[in-house]
Amino acid sequence: MAKFVLAGKADCPLYAQAERLADTLQRTLPSFKVHKIPVLPSEWERWLELTCNKNGWKHEESPLIWRELVEQGGKGMILGGYNDFVDHCQVYYGVTSKIPDDELETIVAENLETQLSLIAEEQHRLSLIHPCNVWITGALCLTSQILIPFLLSDEAFPDVQTVALHLLHLSGDEEDMQTLKLDTEDLALGLLYRVTVHTDLEQAFHEAHVVILLDDFNADSENESDEARKQRVKNLSERYREYGRLIDGRADKEVKVIVSGMSFVNMRCSLLVESAPSINSHQFVAIASQLVNEVRAVLADKLCVMPSDVKDVIVWGNISGRFVIDLRWAKVFNYPGAIRVPPSFSQPVLRVLYDRKWLETEFKPLVHQQRQILLSNTGREAAISATNGILQVLKAWHGAYGPDKFFSVGITCTDFYSLPHDIIISAPVTWTEGKWSLLKGVTVEGKMLEELDLCANELQQEKETQLQDPV
Repeated sequence: MAKFVLAGKADCPLYAQAERLADTLQRTLPSFKVHKIPVLPSEWERWLELTCNKNGWKHEESPLIWRELVEQGGKGMILGGYNDFVDHCQVYYGVTSKIPDDELETIVAENLETQLSLIAEEQHRLSLIHPCNVWITGALCLTSQILIPFLLSDEAFPDVQTVALHLLHLSGDEEDMQTLKLDTEDLALGLLYRVTVHTDLEQAFHEAHVVILLDDFNADSENESDEARKQRVKNLSERYREYGRLIDGRADKEVKVIVSGMSFVNMRCSLLVESAPSINSHQFVAIASQLVNEVRAVLADKLCVMPSDVKDVIVWGNISGRFVIDLRWAKVFNYPGAIRVPPSFSQPVLRVLYDRKWLETEFKPLVHQQRQILLSNTGREAAISATNGILQVLKAWHGAYGPDKFFSVGITCTDFYSLPHDIIISAPVTWTEGKWSLLKGVTVEGKMLEELDLCANELQQEKETQLQDPV
């Protein structure tokens, strides 16, 4: 089968003549097929350059005509321009065509009008689409790559028709970014509207509805000097201040901002809040799920159950520093006690965990070790756990959970327990109608409040330290 492709300027008379000749052959020859590509005059030169570069051709005028070998596969074989096409049709098919001037003018006008109409229709269709703009920073990290397919699902955005995904990685390799873009497009997920990649802040956070920040701090080596480490902390802080300013000036005022990672999580979130004064601080949260999961894993090992059997653990304080573990609400399922209970039956953790000395002396060090084991064994962040935490928060923000479901997340500290108002602190919250609120009925007093005060002091010191010169 012969399939010819005719491309040319929509107002080109030679393109119109080639089109007429191809139509004649297509009507009379069953094996002759033609595909037409009319291009607006203003876009022709750019289109021609890209097409020729892609196929390794040389051609400088309208029209451009080539043959696609449908049955043999492979790229097309260029014929050339109008005269080359006429010669080919005369030699192989014994057919030629000459259009009267008045008819030619009509065809040219119809081609141009049709093309302009199609473009106007497409622009109108696109104007009716209002995608949810989701920005991810640190887009080349493992967490981002695991997260992306889940973001493009109804589960994460149940009320969204389309998602425009914007991937930002400062100083990222352009080839790696383009590969990530192609991989994301190849997912062919229905919710995806488009993917854009960025390696600078020129377009960052424009009309953003959701911003997920994954830029983290990881030591370059074990031998890194204190001065070098302080400088990198300062650089990270400046980056987050700039992020905050851009979010404040460019993002949608109802934007949801999520900070995730292993280091300085509270501080990074706090810098965003301070640098975005026009956006409600309740729209910024820091993910504590990795820490909560590490607590659950240590408890599960002690109680001889699966980590998934341990529920409702609360973590207060500094997600990546000093924290307080609150087990007053925690419960365990499938506990192998003296009496066999059904899988749906739960028991309070503090009731079945008799070893109080272990809780007071070994428990928290084991939680710290849990994270260090992961880092030393893999050399990377807890990407799967981080992904799950981000998705849980997004789903909660979009009403996927009832009022009894609570999460430990880093939130702006306002009007509770006499703690400083200018810090982000992990606390248990519930979500109702897209708004979080502190878990009702939970109190902090006595020794726990003293420990929480120490957490707050540490967070303030982190902020003060990163404001100082590194040397």
